[in-house]
Amino acid sequence: MRGMVFDGSSPRLAERDLPDRAPAAGELLIDVHACGVCRTDLHVVDGELSEPKRPVIPGHEIVGKVAARGADVTAFEIGDRVGVPWLGKTCGICPYCADGRENLCDAPAFTGYTIDGGYAEQVIADSRYCLHLPANYDDARAAPLLCAGLIGYRTLSMAGDAQRVGIYGFGAAAHIVAQVARHQGRSVYAFTRPGDSTAQQLARRLGAVWAGGSDDAAPDPLDAALIFAPVGALVPAALKAVVKGGIVVCGGIHMSDIPAFPYAFLWGERRVVSVANLTRADGAAFMKIAGETQLDIEVTRYPLAEANRALDDLRSGQVSGAAVLIVR
Repeated sequence: MRGMVFDGSSPRLAERDLPDRAPAAGELLIDVHACGVCRTDLHVVDGELSEPKRPVIPGHEIVGKVAARGADVTAFEIGDRVGVPWLGKTCGICPYCADGRENLCDAPAFTGYTIDGGYAEQVIADSRYCLHLPANYDDARAAPLLCAGLIGYRTLSMAGDAQRVGIYGFGAAAHIVAQVARHQGRSVYAFTRPGDSTAQQLARRLGAVWAGGSDDAAPDPLDAALIFAPVGALVPAALKAVVKGGIVVCGGIHMSDIPAFPYAFLWGERRVVSVANLTRADGAAFMKIAGETQLDIEVTRYPLAEANRALDDLRSGQVSGAAVLIVR
């Protein structure tokens, strides 16, 4: 099979012919149809997440069809469409797993980081962590649901019942979660890169009541702020924008250093929290919402062999919505 491989020698992927594999007990062999290109993939190849398996095939927003099943697989049949997310496996025995917080597992495995992912024609995945996908999205539009959608959903959930929600960084995750927030009756305020009129227009089209640059002041006090851009300086900016008792939720896996800020920004029981990974319960809950609500998923498509161009475009802010590799 063909695959795009990161070996750690440079932030470039190499196209290689790779040996075919067979699924072990509990695993699925999946013919990959599409795989989203996530900012986390950039953090891997740019060395900001420093412990990938090497070599590794990136990609954790995988949509495909089951080609073969290992023993003891009961949730999927051959030919089923299936989604593979970031969380690839957990230990099941640590205190976090025992407490229903498998996203904080002490010994997890992550798709496209510590186990091979979906920038390839086939992938092996633990069937227990795979997801059934709503039928109302084609493969390319289903792919971003598996991380951008899931992490956005978990990030929004941590904002509680906040009604005025600011979203900082209007990329793949933000353009999905903004629609979920609107579906729930919340008001969305979009903060983009300064001068990014394309992202601001997308935000307004998707129902934001206001869209401007991250250097602009919010027109109204915010109950919560969700940060998806990996820019630490946005944390004090968001704290200034939220009301007393408000919350700032950092939805990324990596962020540049947060600069010092006056205690007054935090005072008034404002909170800063982070989101770590996801749970299978998150996956089931979000896919139910996505099936009931037709989300407008904006994608830019690339052939598998052009994965480096997709990463370059994402790095330079040239992607509107989500980048997706089309494999089949």
